[in-house]
Amino acid sequence: MALLLQTAGSLVAILALAGLAWWLKLGGVPRLDSEAAVARAAGEVEDGFTPIAAACDAEGASALACDGAGRIIVIKRHGNRFAGRVLGPKASAQLGGQPGEFNLEVDPGEPRFGKVFLTLDDAQAWADAINRLNARQDA
Repeated sequence: MALLLQTAGSLVAILALAGLAWWLKLGGVPRLDSEAAVARAAGEVEDGFTPIAAACDAEGASALACDGAGRIIVIKRHGNRFAGRVLGPKASAQLGGQPGEFNLEVDPGEPRFGKVFLTLDDAQAWADAINRLNARQDA
């Protein structure tokens, strides 16, 4: 009987904590669904990065942003936070995917960071801008 009461008490405590977390709006899945959200995440990833243009993935899981100096940053969800990289000359982008899937694949040139797959309205323009980063080094 004591074990049953202990188990019931633990279950009540867990449910109470879950309810408190929900009420305080803790946890959840962060989204990059606006230019303000992208600017906030870009500033956290690269101190002082102020986007002048941004594009959010259709699902809000990743984004691209460009600053006044022509730097481009790619941001992706990593757990309940965001990770990102300022793209350099090793970065590349290509159009891809099937209808209803991603339409842009960004390779930041860092194997540990991995490729980022986005669904954007202006995928071609972003792919061209990213691929021009490599051309600047070749000139």
